[in-house]
Amino acid sequence: MSTRKDVGPPSAGAYRERPIRPAGPTTFGRCCQRGDIPVVMEHNRGLPRIKWLKDIKTLDRRHFLPLFFDGMVETAHPYSLFAHQGVMQLLALVGPTELAELVPELIRPIKNALETRNHAIMYDMIKLVQVMVKIGEGTVGEGEVGRALVPYYHNILPVFRLYRNKHTVKHGQQNIAHLIWETLEMLQKFGGENAFINIKSQIPDYTCL
Repeated sequence: MSTRKDVGPPSAGAYRERPIRPAGPTTFGRCCQRGDIPVVMEHNRGLPRIKWLKDIKTLDRRHFLPLFFDGMVETAHPYSLFAHQGVMQLLALVGPTELAELVPELIRPIKNALETRNHAIMYDMIKLVQVMVKIGEGTVGEGEVGRALVPYYHNILPVFRLYRNKHTVKHGQQNIAHLIWETLEMLQKFGGENAFINIKSQIPDYTCL
């Protein structure tokens, strides 16, 4: 298991919530406003859910998956609902090889979400990273996505480093620090032989599984 030690205090204001970058509506939000996202909201027994206006299996996932990742920073209704439900439904269709090839397109929205310091947005994106690395688990494609993420640890792990011992930060009843350590262990498990040393370079107090 990982050792959890402090290596130094964060700078003042490091935990302060930050505006979404770039400023203004997200690309996802603008596409929703123009009607370019083929989803609408419907209610099933009073619960809101998305309805696809096109067969989801026929959509160009290389185009739409990065868009929906971009929308994970949305907090306005119904765009937030569209992004959260849509991204999970798209990921359910993608294979490990296809997703691994898309990783370079997904890093920017992952980083943008983490850098908002908004606990709800951070929590949801970290959980999404967990979903990503487990795609292909138990098949010949296991680890493809995890290995594809290794070169981009320097984009996503600085925020992990900042919050890794911040056990007072919670989203609902969920401890974000615990989620971060759990995710680091998953990154190592699915990231191949170079994962540990690259995690260690960003988070010096991380220890091998």
